[in-house]
This record gives sequence, structure tokens and C-alpha cells, in this order.
Amino acid sequence: MPKFSHWLCSYGSNFLMRSILSVVVTLDSIEIFKTHEWISTKPTVYFQCKGENKTVLPDVKKAHISYTFKGEESWQPLTEFANTTKCKRCGFYEEDFLKSDEFDEWELCPSDFSNADGRYNHFKEKELNATFLCLECMPLESSDSNHTSGSPSNGGKGMHFALVIIISASVSTIFILGLVAAYKYWQKRKREQEQARFLKLFEEGDDIEDELGLGPLSGII
Repeated sequence: MPKFSHWLCSYGSNFLMRSILSVVVTLDSIEIFKTHEWISTKPTVYFQCKGENKTVLPDVKKAHISYTFKGEESWQPLTEFANTTKCKRCGFYEEDFLKSDEFDEWELCPSDFSNADGRYNHFKEKELNATFLCLECMPLESSDSNHTSGSPSNGGKGMHFALVIIISASVSTIFILGLVAAYKYWQKRKREQEQARFLKLFEEGDDIEDELGLGPLSGII
């Protein structure tokens, strides 16, 4: 039981903190300037970060057309940052039979989303122009700027982030304690059911002995 409770607490805490601190990145717009196929066919363009699944952009089929998105598409979001200070190696690619062709590959970082609207533009000459959106990236990565700037707005953001962390930690603690309490209650109910089942079997055995005259007083009668 102690080992299971420790594992449950550790797993629940990691899961909740990851869920709370993870921020999603969506594709706001993209324009490709060329395709890499010699044959004039509709390309299959996809986005992928190292170690993650590829995200195919089903609408992007022609060059020199700006495609805009709402962020609600079935293939969104593109990726997420579980650690808000660590970059990812990501890129746009064109699927090929032998090896995918690269539009561009670079380090995508939370600090890239420094604009007030949470957008980040990535441009590669003769290849593509893409805009990403991460509304949660800006407040989470701006802790350093809060120390260098004494403006009330930056101080307010720092206070807001600290409050979010405190509330998140409280919620995760309550959730984990609830899981442990539920597990203990389940174990207690299981023991009670096993005891009741054993007593029932014992009573049924006594009844059978009485019916067959095998009880302790059967030899006296």
C-alpha cells in the first residue's frame, strides 16, 4: 500500500503539473513559395518536431497562396511545450517517396512568441512564410522581463502567474489526496466483502453438518 500510494502521488502530480504547464502552439497562417517535386502534383506538406508525430496540412497544396487557419482544425495544435523554457527542433517538410524534402528546420522556442498578441513569424527565403500562435507562451516565458522592467503591467503578470501556480498546486494536492482516499476506501470495502463471504461459507458449512447429523451433538442423540 505505501509503495502504491507513493507511485499514485508521483504519477498524479507529474500528470497534473504537465497538463497545467503545457502550452499549445497552433498554425495561424502559411505560404509556401515552391514545391520540391519535379512532377506537377499536389504536394503533401507536414510539420514535425523531433521525436513527435507528423502533422499533415491537408489544405496546403499550391505555392504562392496564403492559407490562414482558426486554430480549431482537426489537425491542430501543431505541438506543445511541456517545459516552457526548452526549445524544440521542428520544421516543415514535403513528403516524398524516398526522403522528405525540407522547406526549413529550426529551433522553435517559447521565447519566440514575444509579441503582445502571442504570434511568431518564421520566414525562409524562397521556401515559406509561416505564422504561429501561442497565447500562453508569452506570460510564461516573460518572468525575466518582469525583473528588468518595473512597469505595473509586468508586475501584474508576475503576480498572476504566481497565483496560477499556487492554485494549480493546491488543486493537484487535493486531487491526489482524493485518489489515495478512494483507494483506501476501496481496499476497506474489499476486505469487508471477503470477510462477509467467508462467514457466509462458514455458516453454510454448519447448516450442512446439522442436516447430515454430523454436528458435535450428533453422537449423543
